[in-house]
Amino acid sequence: MLPPTHKALILTQIGSPLHVDPIHPMPQLVPGSAIVQVLCARLLSYSRDIYNGVRKYTLPTPSIPGGGAIGRVVAVANDATSLQTGDLVLCDIYLRGRDNKDVGALVGIHDGHSAAAKRMVHGEWRDSTFAEYVKLPLENCFKLDERKLLGSSSVSDPGVAGLGYSAEQLLYLASFAVPYGGLRDVGLDVCETVLIAPATGMFGSAAVRVALAMGANVIAMGRNASALEQLKSDHLNSSLRASGGRLETVPITNDVQTDTAAIASFGLPIDVYFDISPPSASDSTHLSSGILSVRHGGRVSLMGGIKGDVALPLGYVMHANMTIKGKWMYERDDILKLIKLVESGRLRVDYGSVKKYALEQWEEAFEVAASEAGPGKVVALVP
Repeated sequence: MLPPTHKALILTQIGSPLHVDPIHPMPQLVPGSAIVQVLCARLLSYSRDIYNGVRKYTLPTPSIPGGGAIGRVVAVANDATSLQTGDLVLCDIYLRGRDNKDVGALVGIHDGHSAAAKRMVHGEWRDSTFAEYVKLPLENCFKLDERKLLGSSSVSDPGVAGLGYSAEQLLYLASFAVPYGGLRDVGLDVCETVLIAPATGMFGSAAVRVALAMGANVIAMGRNASALEQLKSDHLNSSLRASGGRLETVPITNDVQTDTAAIASFGLPIDVYFDISPPSASDSTHLSSGILSVRHGGRVSLMGGIKGDVALPLGYVMHANMTIKGKWMYERDDILKLIKLVESGRLRVDYGSVKKYALEQWEEAFEVAASEAGPGKVVALVP
Protein backbone atom coordinates (compact mmCIF):
# COMPACT_ATOMS: atom_id res chain seq x y z
CA MET A 1 0.00 0.00 0.00
CA LEU A 2 1.31 3.42 -0.93
CA PRO A 3 1.07 6.30 1.55
CA PRO A 4 -1.67 8.89 0.94
CA THR A 5 0.84 11.77 0.92
CA HIS A 6 4.51 12.34 0.24
CA LYS A 7 7.15 15.05 0.48
CA ALA A 8 7.77 17.29 -2.54
CA LEU A 9 9.57 20.48 -3.52
CA ILE A 10 6.98 22.91 -4.86
CA LEU A 11 7.37 25.69 -7.43
CA THR A 12 4.51 28.06 -6.60
CA GLN A 13 5.52 30.72 -9.10
CA ILE A 14 8.60 31.27 -11.24
CA GLY A 15 10.67 33.93 -9.54
CA SER A 16 9.43 33.06 -6.05
CA PRO A 17 11.30 30.79 -3.59
CA LEU A 18 10.47 27.12 -3.73
CA HIS A 19 9.20 25.36 -0.62
CA VAL A 20 8.93 21.80 0.67
CA ASP A 21 5.42 20.43 1.20
CA PRO A 22 5.72 17.43 3.58
CA ILE A 23 2.15 16.24 2.96
CA HIS A 24 1.70 16.70 -0.77
CA PRO A 25 -0.99 14.45 -2.32
CA MET A 26 0.35 11.27 -3.89
CA PRO A 27 0.35 11.01 -7.70
CA GLN A 28 -2.39 8.77 -9.02
CA LEU A 29 -2.00 6.03 -11.62
CA VAL A 30 -3.62 6.51 -15.00
CA PRO A 31 -3.47 4.16 -18.01
CA GLY A 32 0.02 4.13 -19.50
CA SER A 33 1.76 5.31 -16.34
CA ALA A 34 3.92 4.14 -13.45
CA ILE A 35 4.51 5.48 -9.95
CA VAL A 36 8.21 5.58 -9.09
CA GLN A 37 9.83 6.11 -5.71
CA VAL A 38 12.61 8.61 -6.37
CA LEU A 39 15.98 7.54 -5.00
CA CYS A 40 17.89 10.55 -6.33
CA ALA A 41 17.33 13.30 -8.89
CA ARG A 42 19.95 15.32 -10.76
CA LEU A 43 20.28 19.10 -10.70
CA LEU A 44 21.37 21.03 -13.77
CA SER A 45 24.12 23.58 -13.26
CA TYR A 46 21.54 26.23 -14.18
CA SER A 47 18.62 24.86 -12.14
CA ARG A 48 18.61 27.96 -9.96
CA ASP A 49 18.24 30.20 -13.01
CA ILE A 50 15.31 28.19 -14.35
CA TYR A 51 13.15 28.66 -11.29
CA ASN A 52 14.19 32.21 -10.36
CA GLY A 53 13.23 33.36 -13.86
CA VAL A 54 16.67 34.26 -15.23
CA ARG A 55 16.45 31.63 -17.98
CA LYS A 56 12.94 32.72 -19.05
CA TYR A 57 11.70 29.12 -19.22
CA THR A 58 7.98 28.52 -18.86
CA LEU A 59 6.36 25.92 -16.60
CA PRO A 60 2.97 25.26 -15.06
CA THR A 61 2.56 26.53 -11.51
CA PRO A 62 2.12 25.28 -8.95
CA SER A 63 4.09 22.17 -9.88
CA ILE A 64 6.97 19.95 -8.80
CA PRO A 65 10.20 20.74 -10.68
CA GLY A 66 12.80 18.10 -11.41
CA GLY A 67 15.47 16.50 -13.52
CA GLY A 68 16.60 13.06 -14.65
CA ALA A 69 16.35 10.59 -11.78
CA ILE A 70 16.95 7.06 -10.58
CA GLY A 71 14.04 5.37 -8.86
CA ARG A 72 12.18 2.19 -8.07
CA VAL A 73 8.80 1.30 -9.53
CA VAL A 74 6.16 0.96 -6.83
CA ALA A 75 3.01 0.75 -8.99
CA VAL A 76 2.21 0.25 -12.67
CA ALA A 77 -0.97 0.69 -14.66
CA ASN A 78 -2.83 -2.39 -15.87
CA ASP A 79 -1.72 -1.82 -19.46
CA ALA A 80 1.99 -2.26 -18.61
CA THR A 81 3.53 -5.17 -20.53
CA SER A 82 7.07 -5.48 -19.14
CA LEU A 83 7.65 -2.95 -16.35
CA GLN A 84 7.01 -4.39 -12.88
CA THR A 85 6.96 -3.17 -9.31
CA GLY A 86 10.41 -3.35 -7.78
CA ASP A 87 12.25 -2.53 -11.02
CA LEU A 88 15.14 -0.09 -10.78
CA VAL A 89 14.64 2.53 -13.50
CA LEU A 90 16.11 5.59 -15.11
CA CYS A 91 13.41 8.28 -14.96
CA ASP A 92 13.55 10.22 -18.22
CA ILE A 93 11.89 13.65 -18.09
CA TYR A 94 11.92 14.13 -21.88
CA LEU A 95 8.20 13.82 -22.58
CA ARG A 96 7.13 12.98 -26.14
CA GLY A 97 3.67 13.05 -27.63
CA ARG A 98 2.34 9.52 -27.96
CA ASP A 99 0.45 10.40 -31.11
CA ASN A 100 3.09 12.79 -32.44
CA LYS A 101 6.75 12.19 -31.54
CA ASP A 102 7.66 15.63 -32.88
CA VAL A 103 5.99 17.19 -29.83
CA GLY A 104 8.32 17.31 -26.83
CA ALA A 105 8.88 18.96 -23.46
CA LEU A 106 11.06 18.53 -20.37
CA VAL A 107 8.88 17.79 -17.35
CA GLY A 108 9.93 20.00 -14.46
CA ILE A 109 12.28 22.14 -16.60
CA HIS A 110 10.49 23.51 -19.67
CA ASP A 111 6.97 23.04 -21.01
CA GLY A 112 8.05 22.91 -24.64
CA HIS A 113 7.79 25.14 -27.68
CA SER A 114 4.28 24.40 -28.94
CA ALA A 115 0.72 24.55 -27.71
CA ALA A 116 0.51 20.75 -27.92
CA ALA A 117 3.58 20.30 -25.71
CA LYS A 118 2.22 22.74 -23.16
CA ARG A 119 -1.07 20.81 -23.01
CA MET A 120 0.82 17.67 -21.99
CA VAL A 121 2.83 19.39 -19.27
CA HIS A 122 0.08 21.63 -17.92
CA GLY A 123 -2.25 18.65 -17.80
CA GLU A 124 -1.45 15.05 -16.94
CA TRP A 125 2.35 15.37 -16.62
CA ARG A 126 2.91 18.64 -14.74
CA ASP A 127 4.91 17.19 -11.80
CA SER A 128 8.51 16.01 -11.97
CA THR A 129 11.10 14.28 -9.79
CA PHE A 130 12.04 16.61 -6.90
CA ALA A 131 9.75 14.56 -4.66
CA GLU A 132 9.54 11.22 -2.90
CA TYR A 133 7.30 9.83 -5.66
CA VAL A 134 6.65 10.73 -9.30
CA LYS A 135 4.16 9.61 -11.92
CA LEU A 136 5.70 9.06 -15.36
CA PRO A 137 4.60 7.56 -18.67
CA LEU A 138 5.62 3.92 -18.94
CA GLU A 139 7.89 4.75 -21.87
CA ASN A 140 9.83 7.23 -19.71
CA CYS A 141 10.83 4.52 -17.22
CA PHE A 142 13.88 2.64 -18.50
CA LYS A 143 14.60 -0.58 -16.63
CA LEU A 144 18.17 -0.96 -15.37
CA ASP A 145 20.04 -4.18 -14.57
CA GLU A 146 20.27 -3.64 -10.83
CA ARG A 147 22.39 -6.73 -10.18
CA LYS A 148 24.90 -5.67 -12.81
CA LEU A 149 25.03 -1.96 -11.99
CA LEU A 150 24.69 -1.86 -8.20
CA GLY A 151 26.04 -5.30 -7.29
CA SER A 152 29.64 -5.84 -6.25
CA SER A 153 32.02 -8.34 -7.81
CA SER A 154 32.71 -11.15 -5.37
CA VAL A 155 35.37 -13.84 -5.39
CA SER A 156 33.39 -15.91 -2.91
CA ASP A 157 30.25 -15.65 -5.03
CA PRO A 158 31.20 -15.76 -8.73
CA GLY A 159 27.53 -15.47 -9.62
CA VAL A 160 27.70 -11.82 -8.57
CA ALA A 161 29.61 -9.82 -11.17
CA GLY A 162 28.41 -6.31 -10.55
CA LEU A 163 30.02 -2.97 -11.28
CA GLY A 164 29.45 -1.69 -7.75
CA TYR A 165 27.96 1.69 -8.61
CA SER A 166 25.73 3.74 -6.32
CA ALA A 167 22.28 4.94 -7.39
CA GLU A 168 23.61 8.50 -7.37
CA GLN A 169 26.43 7.59 -9.79
CA LEU A 170 23.82 6.30 -12.23
CA LEU A 171 22.62 9.90 -12.60
CA TYR A 172 25.50 10.30 -15.06
CA LEU A 173 23.16 8.50 -17.47
CA ALA A 174 21.01 11.65 -17.56
CA SER A 175 24.07 13.75 -18.44
CA PHE A 176 25.29 11.28 -21.06
CA ALA A 177 21.92 11.00 -22.83
CA VAL A 178 21.93 14.46 -24.44
CA PRO A 179 25.34 14.29 -26.18
CA TYR A 180 24.83 10.62 -27.04
CA GLY A 181 21.68 11.60 -28.93
CA GLY A 182 23.56 14.22 -30.93
CA LEU A 183 26.59 12.05 -31.65
CA ARG A 184 24.43 9.16 -32.86
CA ASP A 185 22.34 11.57 -34.92
CA VAL A 186 25.39 12.44 -37.06
CA GLY A 187 26.60 8.84 -37.13
CA LEU A 188 29.83 9.12 -35.13
CA ASP A 189 31.70 5.89 -35.80
CA VAL A 190 34.57 3.91 -34.28
CA CYS A 191 38.01 5.45 -34.95
CA GLU A 192 36.55 8.72 -36.26
CA THR A 193 37.63 11.99 -34.69
CA VAL A 194 35.16 14.38 -33.09
CA LEU A 195 35.89 17.95 -32.04
CA ILE A 196 33.79 18.88 -28.99
CA ALA A 197 33.29 22.48 -27.89
CA PRO A 198 32.87 23.74 -25.29
CA ALA A 199 33.98 20.54 -23.54
CA THR A 200 34.34 21.62 -19.92
CA GLY A 201 30.72 21.99 -18.75
CA MET A 202 28.21 19.37 -17.66
CA PHE A 203 27.13 18.26 -21.12
CA GLY A 204 30.38 19.03 -22.96
CA SER A 205 32.48 16.92 -20.60
CA ALA A 206 29.83 14.18 -20.77
CA ALA A 207 30.14 14.29 -24.58
CA VAL A 208 33.89 13.66 -24.26
CA ARG A 209 33.37 10.53 -22.18
CA VAL A 210 30.56 9.26 -24.39
CA ALA A 211 32.52 9.76 -27.62
CA LEU A 212 35.56 7.97 -26.18
CA ALA A 213 33.37 5.06 -25.07
CA MET A 214 31.96 4.91 -28.62
CA GLY A 215 35.51 4.30 -29.82
CA ALA A 216 36.15 7.74 -31.30
CA ASN A 217 39.14 10.04 -30.95
CA VAL A 218 38.31 13.34 -29.26
CA ILE A 219 39.68 16.87 -29.40
CA ALA A 220 38.15 18.81 -26.53
CA MET A 221 38.03 22.62 -26.64
CA GLY A 222 37.39 24.93 -23.71
CA ARG A 223 38.37 28.08 -21.86
CA ASN A 224 38.91 26.47 -18.48
CA ALA A 225 42.48 25.14 -18.53
CA SER A 226 42.13 23.21 -15.26
CA ALA A 227 38.92 21.54 -16.49
CA LEU A 228 40.65 20.51 -19.73
CA GLU A 229 43.48 19.04 -17.66
CA GLN A 230 40.92 17.19 -15.54
CA LEU A 231 39.44 15.63 -18.68
CA LYS A 232 42.89 14.37 -19.68
CA SER A 233 43.56 13.03 -16.19
CA ASP A 234 40.23 11.22 -15.99
CA HIS A 235 40.86 9.64 -19.38
CA LEU A 236 44.33 8.41 -18.44
CA ASN A 237 43.11 7.05 -15.12
CA SER A 238 40.29 5.13 -16.79
CA SER A 239 42.19 3.91 -19.86
CA LEU A 240 43.03 0.57 -18.25
CA ARG A 241 39.40 -0.03 -17.24
CA ALA A 242 37.53 0.88 -20.38
CA SER A 243 38.55 1.08 -23.99
CA GLY A 244 38.45 4.38 -25.81
CA GLY A 245 40.18 6.52 -28.39
CA ARG A 246 42.76 9.26 -28.20
CA LEU A 247 42.01 12.47 -26.27
CA GLU A 248 43.62 15.84 -27.01
CA THR A 249 42.70 19.28 -25.66
CA VAL A 250 42.76 22.78 -27.16
CA PRO A 251 42.19 26.07 -25.31
CA ILE A 252 39.72 28.52 -26.85
CA THR A 253 41.58 31.77 -27.45
CA ASN A 254 38.86 33.56 -29.44
CA ASP A 255 41.26 33.82 -32.35
CA VAL A 256 39.95 31.65 -35.18
CA GLN A 257 43.31 31.27 -36.93
CA THR A 258 45.11 30.33 -33.73
CA ASP A 259 42.47 27.82 -32.70
CA THR A 260 42.15 26.12 -36.09
CA ALA A 261 45.95 25.82 -36.27
CA ALA A 262 46.01 24.22 -32.83
CA ILE A 263 43.32 21.73 -33.86
CA ALA A 264 45.16 20.87 -37.07
CA SER A 265 48.45 20.33 -35.22
CA PHE A 266 47.33 16.92 -33.94
CA GLY A 267 47.15 15.56 -37.48
CA LEU A 268 43.68 14.09 -36.95
CA PRO A 269 41.12 14.74 -39.70
CA ILE A 270 37.99 16.10 -38.01
CA ASP A 271 35.06 13.92 -39.05
CA VAL A 272 32.52 15.52 -36.71
CA TYR A 273 32.24 18.84 -34.91
CA PHE A 274 29.89 18.64 -31.92
CA ASP A 275 28.70 21.98 -30.52
CA ILE A 276 27.09 22.18 -27.09
CA SER A 277 27.46 25.93 -26.47
CA PRO A 278 25.67 27.60 -23.53
CA PRO A 279 23.77 30.86 -24.03
CA SER A 280 26.73 32.81 -22.64
CA ALA A 281 28.91 31.71 -25.58
CA SER A 282 27.23 33.96 -28.14
CA ASP A 283 30.38 36.09 -28.60
CA SER A 284 32.81 33.19 -28.80
CA THR A 285 34.57 32.26 -32.05
CA HIS A 286 34.73 28.52 -31.37
CA LEU A 287 31.73 27.79 -33.62
CA SER A 288 33.65 29.17 -36.61
CA SER A 289 36.87 27.43 -35.54
CA GLY A 290 35.04 24.15 -35.20
CA ILE A 291 33.29 24.27 -38.57
CA LEU A 292 36.45 25.41 -40.38
CA SER A 293 38.29 22.39 -38.94
CA VAL A 294 35.88 19.77 -40.33
CA ARG A 295 37.16 17.70 -43.24
CA HIS A 296 35.58 17.53 -46.67
CA GLY A 297 32.36 15.54 -46.38
CA GLY A 298 32.31 15.85 -42.59
CA ARG A 299 29.38 16.48 -40.27
CA VAL A 300 28.36 19.05 -37.66
CA SER A 301 25.97 18.48 -34.76
CA LEU A 302 24.45 21.60 -33.23
CA MET A 303 23.00 20.99 -29.76
CA GLY A 304 23.97 24.26 -28.08
CA GLY A 305 21.82 26.97 -26.56
CA ILE A 306 23.18 30.15 -28.14
CA LYS A 307 20.31 32.59 -28.50
CA GLY A 308 19.74 34.44 -31.75
CA ASP A 309 21.41 34.03 -35.11
CA VAL A 310 25.05 33.04 -35.63
CA ALA A 311 27.34 33.55 -38.61
CA LEU A 312 28.56 30.48 -40.50
CA PRO A 313 31.47 30.25 -42.97
CA LEU A 314 29.01 29.44 -45.73
CA GLY A 315 31.55 29.18 -48.54
CA TYR A 316 33.60 26.63 -46.63
CA VAL A 317 30.52 24.63 -45.69
CA MET A 318 29.36 24.50 -49.31
CA HIS A 319 32.71 23.58 -50.87
CA ALA A 320 33.37 20.98 -48.17
CA ASN A 321 30.07 19.19 -48.91
CA MET A 322 29.41 19.44 -45.18
CA THR A 323 26.31 18.17 -43.39
CA ILE A 324 24.99 20.34 -40.54
CA LYS A 325 22.26 18.94 -38.31
CA GLY A 326 20.44 20.41 -35.37
CA LYS A 327 19.35 18.04 -32.62
CA TRP A 328 17.24 18.63 -29.52
CA MET A 329 17.67 15.93 -26.91
CA TYR A 330 17.62 12.28 -28.06
CA GLU A 331 15.47 9.38 -29.20
CA ARG A 332 14.14 6.51 -27.10
CA ASP A 333 16.46 4.07 -28.88
CA ASP A 334 19.42 6.26 -27.89
CA ILE A 335 18.59 5.74 -24.21
CA LEU A 336 18.30 1.97 -24.64
CA LYS A 337 21.69 1.79 -26.34
CA LEU A 338 23.27 4.15 -23.80
CA ILE A 339 22.13 1.92 -20.95
CA LYS A 340 23.75 -1.07 -22.67
CA LEU A 341 26.96 0.93 -23.05
CA VAL A 342 27.01 1.59 -19.29
CA GLU A 343 25.91 -1.91 -18.29
CA SER A 344 28.71 -3.37 -20.42
CA GLY A 345 31.29 -1.41 -18.42
CA ARG A 346 32.56 0.38 -21.50
CA LEU A 347 31.15 3.74 -20.37
CA ARG A 348 32.03 4.13 -16.70
CA VAL A 349 30.16 6.19 -14.12
CA ASP A 350 32.53 5.72 -11.16
CA TYR A 351 34.47 8.92 -11.66
CA GLY A 352 34.14 12.54 -10.65
CA SER A 353 32.19 13.50 -7.55
CA VAL A 354 28.59 13.26 -6.41
CA LYS A 355 27.18 15.58 -3.75
CA LYS A 356 23.85 14.70 -2.16
CA TYR A 357 21.30 16.98 -0.52
CA ALA A 358 17.88 16.48 1.07
CA LEU A 359 14.87 18.25 -0.39
CA GLU A 360 14.99 20.71 2.52
CA GLN A 361 18.53 21.66 1.45
CA TRP A 362 17.44 22.66 -2.05
CA GLU A 363 18.83 26.21 -1.82
CA GLU A 364 22.31 24.99 -0.93
CA ALA A 365 22.10 22.30 -3.60
CA PHE A 366 21.19 24.84 -6.29
CA GLU A 367 24.12 27.05 -5.29
CA VAL A 368 26.59 24.16 -5.36
CA ALA A 369 25.28 22.96 -8.74
CA ALA A 370 25.87 26.44 -10.18
CA SER A 371 29.36 26.82 -8.76
CA GLU A 372 30.58 23.27 -9.45
CA ALA A 373 29.63 22.68 -13.07
CA GLY A 374 32.92 21.17 -14.25
CA PRO A 375 33.74 17.70 -15.59
CA GLY A 376 32.37 14.85 -13.53
CA LYS A 377 30.46 17.02 -11.05
CA VAL A 378 26.98 15.81 -10.11
CA VAL A 379 24.68 17.38 -7.54
CA ALA A 380 21.69 15.28 -6.49
CA LEU A 381 18.56 15.79 -4.42
CA VAL A 382 17.83 12.67 -2.37
CA PRO A 383 14.23 12.65 -1.12
